Amino acid sequence: MRSPSRLLLGVQWDNFFHFIVFALLFFNPSHSCAADPPEHGTSTDTLILCRACGHEVAFGTDIHFVPSRMALSSRNDTSVGGRRIHIQLFENPQGLKFEVIVFKKADVIKHWPADSHFSWYPGFSWTVATCPRCKTHLGWGFQPNSWPETVTNNKFEESENTFLALIAHRILREDFASSLLMTPKSFTS
Repeated sequence: MRSPSRLLLGVQWDNFFHFIVFALLFFNPSHSCAADPPEHGTSTDTLILCRACGHEVAFGTDIHFVPSRMALSSRNDTSVGGRRIHIQLFENPQGLKFEVIVFKKADVIKHWPADSHFSWYPGFSWTVATCPRCKTHLGWGFQPNSWPETVTNNKFEESENTFLALIAHRILREDFASSLLMTPKSFTS
């Protein structure tokens, strides 16, 4: 059963919270909306980090859109180097909702065996994906149903038919994380 949204001063705080999380995850005030020529560390090669521990999970160039008819909603946002990022909202059988961003590859631990039940992507089996450093649940790896339940990391990573759906609020951009850190005044003089 879905809990009612909290209203305060006429604002739906659940939706407002999701907007703030997304803005913090992907907004970079130092870049204009116009596409700049790629420079190392500033465009789609921006590092994507685990929000819990800062482990380097993926690059912005690894983002890959895989549409699903099972998504409750799908939206485009401009975030990494002016590139459109597709974010899909899914709900699991327990009623928990997750906004995910699909990556072609990411440095995560996949916990096989894969399961084809309740898959958000028809024709694919899923397995839980966690951060290799802190073990935080970051999302899910998807592989074709025709594959064995357990495969090697190499087979998964080398295949054109696999992808990872990472939970948007559990990852962040390195350049955004760096902007949160302040250098003590004694170090700058």
